[in-house]
Amino acid sequence: MKHLLAICLLTLALSSCKETTTTASPSSDLVEDTSEIPNNKIDHQLRQVQKATIAPELDGKADDPIWNSVSWQQLDQKWLGDDYTAQDFAGRYKLAWTPEALYILAEITDDVIYDKEKDPLTLWWDDDCLEIFIDEDNSGGGHQFTHNAFAYHVALDGNVVDVAPGKIPTLYNSHVQSKTTTLGENKMLWECKMTIYDATYKDGGVNEQKILAPNKKMGFALAYCDNDASEERENFIGSVAVPGEDKNRGWIDAGIFGTIELVE
Repeated sequence: MKHLLAICLLTLALSSCKETTTTASPSSDLVEDTSEIPNNKIDHQLRQVQKATIAPELDGKADDPIWNSVSWQQLDQKWLGDDYTAQDFAGRYKLAWTPEALYILAEITDDVIYDKEKDPLTLWWDDDCLEIFIDEDNSGGGHQFTHNAFAYHVALDGNVVDVAPGKIPTLYNSHVQSKTTTLGENKMLWECKMTIYDATYKDGGVNEQKILAPNKKMGFALAYCDNDASEERENFIGSVAVPGEDKNRGWIDAGIFGTIELVE
């Protein structure tokens, strides 16, 4: 009888250990495993970015010398949502660089400017915002919960959000500074200055920015989240053509980014 009781107790103990291990497994919490996305990006949409002899003044205007000397690029690839008209949305942008930063000038036509969420860390993608994707070493690969690449959501009020390792929504206002101005009823200029960091970036740590130089290549894409007062984002329009059915891959896979090359 005592022998039988000991066997029963041992069996119960082993069962309890097995249940605890299963419950503690974090795998069920992951949205998507990006470990299988390779870091072997092939350059596409390769564009040269001109150096600014005089850094643009961050004032939300397009009158700096560099902006008068470089061409507009189109923001016209539908990544999410239904078809839209030119009155609903139209976008274009310019790029420039100095050793200290990458500069973005975006001209956005949007018939409804919408800022639903007051908390910058809540459903930030459902507000109208500019999204800047940057991959410092142009390697591609997964970056959903890492700093292998960044996906900066620049809000109308200037707050900048990305998801840090540990799936933590985080403000990166020191990484991207922005200034917006309104042109007429439905057109805005966004002027942004973005400091570049590489994959070694540690949240809360001491990090050195990358100093930019000619011939450097980086992964880059730009997008706009458009919401005309709906519960969720209605359209997501990007700068890069993404093959396949799932075009909303930029927040997961840096391999879909275009490539920019810095030149003098």
